[in-house]
Amino acid sequence: MTHPLIPSILELATPLAEQLGLEVVEAVFQTSKSPPVLRVDIRNPTDDTSLDDCERMSRALEEQLDVTGLIPNAYVLEISSPGVSQSLTTDRDFSVFKGFSVLVKTSAPHGGKQQWQGRLQGRDEETVYLNQKGKTIKIPRNLVAQVLLDNPE
Repeated sequence: MTHPLIPSILELATPLAEQLGLEVVEAVFQTSKSPPVLRVDIRNPTDDTSLDDCERMSRALEEQLDVTGLIPNAYVLEISSPGVSQSLTTDRDFSVFKGFSVLVKTSAPHGGKQQWQGRLQGRDEETVYLNQKGKTIKIPRNLVAQVLLDNPE
C-alpha cells in the first residue's frame, strides 16, 4: 500500500528532478523503520545515473522537504538509481536494447507459444520484432504481456 504522503512527495520531487535534468522513477516511504526512510529512485534520461546525480537530487529535495515541513518528524532520505530494469516498456528502452537477447511473454498463445526468446529488433505501433537464428519473428503488440532482458548484465 502506498503511503499517503507519496503523491505530495512526488509533486515536490518531480519538478526538482526535471530542473536537474533527471526523472523521478518511484518513491517509497518505509515507516516500519526507525527513523522512517524516504527512498526516491531517480534516473538520468541521457546518461548513466551517477552518484553526483543522486547527491544533487538529495540536496535539492532535502531543502524543499525542510522548507515545506511535509514530513514533520525525523526521517532518512535516500536517493538512488533503480539501475537497468529487466522489463522493457518505453520506446527508448526498445531503442537502447536493440540487438540484446530478450524474452517476450504473451497474454495468449501466438504461434502455439506464450514465450519467445530472441534478439530484439525493435517495435512499431502493431508489432514487436525478434530475430531468432536469422529469422524475423513478428509478435502482435496487443498480445505482448512483458518484454524482459534475458540475462541482463
